[in-house]
This record gives sequence, structure tokens and C-alpha cells, in this order.
Amino acid sequence: MSRLDDVKKRAIDEIEARRDELIELSLRIHANPEMGFREAKAAGWLTDYLEAEGFAVERGICEIGTAFRASSGSGRPRVAFLAEYDALAGIGHGCGHNIIAMASVGAAIATKAIVPEAEGTALVIGTPAEESAGGKVFMANRGAFDDLDVAMLVHPANRDVAVTYALALLALGVQYFGKAAHAAARPDAGINALDALVIGYSSVNALRQHIRESARIHGIITDGGQAVNVVPEHAAGTFLLRAEDDDYLEELKEKVLACFRAGAEATGARLEYRWGEEARYRAMRSNRTLAEAYRRNMEALGRQVQEEDSQRSMGSTDMGNVSVLVPAIHPTVAIAPPDVPIHTPEFRDIAASEAGHRGLLDSAKAMAMTAADVLLDADLRRGIEEEFRGGE
Repeated sequence: MSRLDDVKKRAIDEIEARRDELIELSLRIHANPEMGFREAKAAGWLTDYLEAEGFAVERGICEIGTAFRASSGSGRPRVAFLAEYDALAGIGHGCGHNIIAMASVGAAIATKAIVPEAEGTALVIGTPAEESAGGKVFMANRGAFDDLDVAMLVHPANRDVAVTYALALLALGVQYFGKAAHAAARPDAGINALDALVIGYSSVNALRQHIRESARIHGIITDGGQAVNVVPEHAAGTFLLRAEDDDYLEELKEKVLACFRAGAEATGARLEYRWGEEARYRAMRSNRTLAEAYRRNMEALGRQVQEEDSQRSMGSTDMGNVSVLVPAIHPTVAIAPPDVPIHTPEFRDIAASEAGHRGLLDSAKAMAMTAADVLLDADLRRGIEEEFRGGE
């Protein structure tokens, strides 16, 4: 057995030794779902557990009460496992973030055990509010990921995939201001803000057939007036723009804004708009060199990882904002059948089942084994870094 194989076996053994503890804490988080930025219980349990395992813990980092950093070791490479632990409103852990949290914690504990031999630092970075507000976006802007060599997170899903795709995302809020009037007696005295918004919305509908297949534009009307017999003097809507690369998202911005300006031009209503740049999601840049190491390790555990282009996700994740700062991967682990999507009650229940537990343990092991590759293989580190720098 080679030195690297021996180190990986020790990492697996560390996770197996804590199997019951990891599953118990996963189930506790699952049974106590908390929304974004309010994950006080989950963050408390995770940091207490990591502290008991000998990690140095910083709570409330980046001015976010439920964000944290736990570290063990010193020097480089600095390998970070990112934990998510927020739930979905009305569904609970229908995205399986209890599994994400404990897989990252388990991987970090196993990596900590091999750091003294390999040198380097193992970290868990707790990242709140992935579902609702993009906590990693704010944390990235505040320097949480600046001094890392690699970052990993494994998401439960219905497929085993090493390379995932996620769309860049930007929110747009629009408001129109018109003039109220009696809708029957004096409609000529009014300026219809709702008509302006409907024209803008319809223009976006027309635009959709002329954008790239991977791009998305969708939204809702949040205010369409208050009384049916009054010309609406105010109307508002919220929209999301998504694209597979950040440059095309910039192109979409101008096209979409032209649609809403048309509504103002046609009706005389005044348009106000606001781009949600402070919470903009970047497109995911999966580091394929790192992903290939992960794939080999996951397959060594008996899973068959699918080819990267077999099916692309059209969702978005704040992990994209990490991936432009540091070489990163965001693989998925199958815990559910192919016909059970995430964000459903069925997936929530699976996240607390034996299949969910297997996904947790396999993810922890594969990430720890990949961390061993990074810590011990200088050629791999150079390949990861060269790929990352080449993509800038």
C-alpha cells in the first residue's frame, strides 16, 4: 500500500469511527429546520462539535451571526470544506443541507487527523442562508475565502456528478409611477402604471425566444394596483436573470432593461429600477482537475459518477462566488431516485433516511480522500492552480 493509500484509509477510518455521531447530528439539524441567517441551533451544534474535536472556532464571522470558521493545523495547503445548514420555508430540509453540513464536518475531522503528517490546514467554513439570500456572496465580499487553496462542498441530489454547472444570477426590481384617476369617469386623466408593467412583462416574454437556450428570465408582479375602478398609479415587479457565463448576463441586463423602458415610453409612467448587484451570484467555475481527483475517490467507494455533460443543472448557487476566488468544486451525491427532485417533501424525507446517511458518509469520505490528494500531491496542486489561473 502506498503512503497516499494509507493516508486515505486512515481518513476513511476516522469517519467510520464517528459514523453514529455524524448521523445523529445530521438528524438533529434535520428535525430543527431554520431559515437563512437564523440558523442559531445548527451553527451552535456544529461549532460546539468541532471545538470538542480540537478545532479553533471563530463564531459570527463576516458580521453574520450564524457564520463561522473552524480550523486545525497551520500553513499550506489550506483546504476548506463549506457547510450549509439553512432550510426551506414550508418544506424544511428539502434540499438536504443537514447532509451538506455533516459531510463537510466529517471530512474536516478526517483531514485534521492526517494534517500533522502532510502539513497544511483543514477548515470548515459555515455559510448561512444559501437558499434565501446567498450568504456566500456577502462572505466572499468580506474576505471569508481569500486565503484558501481549495474549497469543496458536496450537495445531495438524485445523481452522482463530479462537475456541476450553475448559472450566474442577478435580481431586478422595477417600479412604475403613474397617475391615479377614476377608471370609468375620467380614465383620460390617469397614467396607468400597471399597463406600463404589463408592456414590460410582455416584452420580456417576446425576448425569451431570442436568448441563449441556457439563459433564463423569470419574474412576478408584486403590485398591480389597489382598486379595480382606479387607474393604478403604482405597479411593481421582481425578476431574475440567469446566464451560463457572467459576460452574457451583462448582455441580458441591457436587453431586459430595454423591455421595461418600453413600458414607460408607451404609457408615460415613470420607471424606477434597481439591480441586486450586492447579492449577484457568479457562474460556477468547477475546477476540473480537482473534480477529477474527487471522481476517482468517489468511484473508489463504489459509486458510479456520471459524465459531466450528461445533464446540466439550470439552477444557481452562491458557491459560484467562491469558485471565482479559489479553485472549487460542488459535486452532487445521489441519495434519491432520478425522478425525485430536490426542494420537495419527498426529498426532505430521504435526507433523513438510510440513503441520506450513506450519501453523507460517502461524501465525507470522498472529500477527505480528495483533501489527502491535495495535501500530498504537489503535481496535483500545480495542476489545480494552473487551471484556475488559466480561467481568469
